[in-house]
Amino acid sequence: MSRRPASRRARRRSLALRWLAVAGLAAIAAAYVHPVRAYLGVRGTVAERKAEIAALEREQESLDRRIASTRSSVFVEREARKLGLVRSGERLFIVTGTGR
Repeated sequence: MSRRPASRRARRRSLALRWLAVAGLAAIAAAYVHPVRAYLGVRGTVAERKAEIAALEREQESLDRRIASTRSSVFVEREARKLGLVRSGERLFIVTGTGR
């Protein structure tokens, strides 16, 4: 008869240890929820920022090409003629009444 109570105690102790282990694992899992959410949120933000940076770099390249084109003499002459300027020795004719 003394073996039965010892066997029951061992089973109870084993069951209690299992539940304690389950509770410990649940606590560890609960502790990881917030950091994982934060990581996923930041990862999405990083992806958005990388896309934004890529778009800004493309825009900068376009603006750099535009700046480089403004340094050419052809561009300067074209803009000067839009302002009504002429080279020395040339005559400026203004035509009116074209009906447009």
